[in-house]
Amino acid sequence: MSTFTLHDLAARVHQRAGASAETSYTRKLLDKGVAQCAKKLGEEAIETALAAVGEDRDRVIAEAADLLYHLLVVLEARGVALSEVETALAQRLGMSGLEEKAARPRA
Repeated sequence: MSTFTLHDLAARVHQRAGASAETSYTRKLLDKGVAQCAKKLGEEAIETALAAVGEDRDRVIAEAADLLYHLLVVLEARGVALSEVETALAQRLGMSGLEEKAARPRA
């Protein structure tokens, strides 16, 4: 099992955000703006869902890796740290998913 973590990937995304677009895919994505980063995240989410339904385990793993990377790029673009997402998740541990969803403010 790998010792590589999402925190390692988030640190790498943050590091690559400071590089030039000529050498960094992450920087190139960020230069296109939040909306384009979010669009790419959505595309990866669809690819992951389709792989989960109809493809083999290795394809699901590869698509999930792409999805996590693009999620971290969106978080970087919005100035949100992975630790902030973890805090939000930790706050939900005291209740069921149904209770948490019902307690959300309605928009």
